[in-house]
Amino acid sequence: MRVTYLGTGAAEGVPALFCGCEYCRGVKLRGGREIRSRAQVLYDDLSVDFPPDAFYHASVLGADLSAIRYLLVTHSHMDHFNAADFILRGYKYARDLTEERLDIFANGEVCAVFEEATRREMRLDVRQNIGLHPVGAFEELSFGGWRVHTLAARHTSQEPLVFLLEREGVRALHLCDTGLLPEEDYAYLGRVGGKLALVTLDCTFLYEAHGAGARHMGLDDCAEVMGRLEKMGLADGSTKRVITHFSHNSTPSPELVARAEKEYGFVAAYDGMTLEV
Repeated sequence: MRVTYLGTGAAEGVPALFCGCEYCRGVKLRGGREIRSRAQVLYDDLSVDFPPDAFYHASVLGADLSAIRYLLVTHSHMDHFNAADFILRGYKYARDLTEERLDIFANGEVCAVFEEATRREMRLDVRQNIGLHPVGAFEELSFGGWRVHTLAARHTSQEPLVFLLEREGVRALHLCDTGLLPEEDYAYLGRVGGKLALVTLDCTFLYEAHGAGARHMGLDDCAEVMGRLEKMGLADGSTKRVITHFSHNSTPSPELVARAEKEYGFVAAYDGMTLEV
């Protein structure tokens, strides 16, 4: 499984869109890997989320967005689902697509956002190649060689999802956007079983202090999740652990993320980072 972290920033991006703080001003000057676009991760031909920065992912990072055959959407927040872009997936806006069809799996709120955002400009000949499939938590989906289990995220009141992905015996757990997982998730994962090759972890707060019940995670939370998974026999020393979805408020400088990698044994994702699992 080839995994590409196209966007590794939180909702506001890094540097944050309208921010004038010292860290954001510095990132604009330094550039490089400190620039973090909004969250999108590719697992082979499957994308988790489709942010407003998808154009940047295609034009600057070189991603072939037309090669995305399946799209899983965690929730309807604008940084994870920019539905209006899909009116451009065909007609004179896009020729010679790698994949003619795109199937989207998401909760009912995301499906409603899609219909509302595209109803004014979507052409029938474009829409006919986009499948919209409402799903909820704790469902098993099978398509195109994939087996996907939907789990409940702790994030909003709109039934947000996180995902367990499996293809050709390789399993990856995608945990963005979410705080600490509900107990129901661990129970479900225990019933499914199987060793995880990769866990992608929301680390919005990094070292930043945050209250209990937060809808994102920091390093200690990520370590707690991995500890639970290891205790259940779902993860071990061979499991790759990648942290992502960083906020400008946590000042994810190269020095700070390197410290996190050393202290916690995680890999800190950057925009365009690719790995094989």
